[in-house]
Amino acid sequence: MRALRFHAPGDLRLEDVPRPEPGPGDVLVQVEVALTDGTDTKAFRRGHPLLLAETPSPFGHEFCGYDVATGRRVVAANSAPCGQCYYCRHDLPNLCDDLLFVNGAYAEYIALPARLVRENLVLIPAGVPAARVAFAESVACCLRAMDVAAIQPDDSVAVFGHGPLGLLLGLLAQRAGARVVLTGKAGPRLAIAARLGFAACLDVAGVADPAGLVRAAAGGGVRCAIDATGQPEVWEQAIAATDKGGTIVFFGGCAPGTSIHLDTRRVHYEELRLAGVFHHTPALIRRAVGLLADGTLDPTPLVTHEMGLAEVPEALAKMGRGEALKVVIHP
Repeated sequence: MRALRFHAPGDLRLEDVPRPEPGPGDVLVQVEVALTDGTDTKAFRRGHPLLLAETPSPFGHEFCGYDVATGRRVVAANSAPCGQCYYCRHDLPNLCDDLLFVNGAYAEYIALPARLVRENLVLIPAGVPAARVAFAESVACCLRAMDVAAIQPDDSVAVFGHGPLGLLLGLLAQRAGARVVLTGKAGPRLAIAARLGFAACLDVAGVADPAGLVRAAAGGGVRCAIDATGQPEVWEQAIAATDKGGTIVFFGGCAPGTSIHLDTRRVHYEELRLAGVFHHTPALIRRAVGLLADGTLDPTPLVTHEMGLAEVPEALAKMGRGEALKVVIHP
């Protein structure tokens, strides 16, 4: 079969490799479509100590396809918790001490290990577009943020970041009844955001006071701010934009060793709630598939390109330059 494999940062190769042989409890999936995402973009550029520890490595993790043994259409998450550790036993499987990660979506076939099959393989109803349901992993991560944000109808919500996940967060907040103010910089991505019906899409590049601009667009302050950039200075902007009693959700992960300045007076006397969120859970994967399968959420307007396996490096480069949001890959 053909598979894209990671050899080193910037070095992806389309190779002929043996088709995986599933073991007991494993499932072999013929990939129907795969999706690019920001993690793949960063890993392509600089590697990944966990996902790409051994090279050459399979690559890609968002996909849907067909269970070869049964012919059923399925979608799978990119990880599975152990079910045994403290965090799994206390309903925090996203923080599992032994998360099993799976790569290899940029290929004609992918073998899913038994644990992932048990925890995070979901059947897809007939007739659901492949590109839509392949968003399940990204949507599940965003649902984790929505649960923490506890958005109420008519809340003003600021989403900092106009990448695919920022736009998904904005769409979900909008679905919850919020008035969404989204920030980014002028270009193709912000132009797409402007067509999604948000209350405001702000170009904050070069703006001296982005938080002030967001507050003004929201009418004086926001009830919830979500960072989807992973930049420490934007975490601070999200806090500054939030009104008293509000919630700040740190969705974008910053580089190791970074820190932010925190006004402790505001946090205490204004009862700000600061929350980090990470990854997804089996329950969230199923919720995501449900929203996508019945059409309650349709993120396919975020698909900007469709390409083949050989074009994945070009697709990731386009994402890195902000020229693409999500790219559908057809193996």
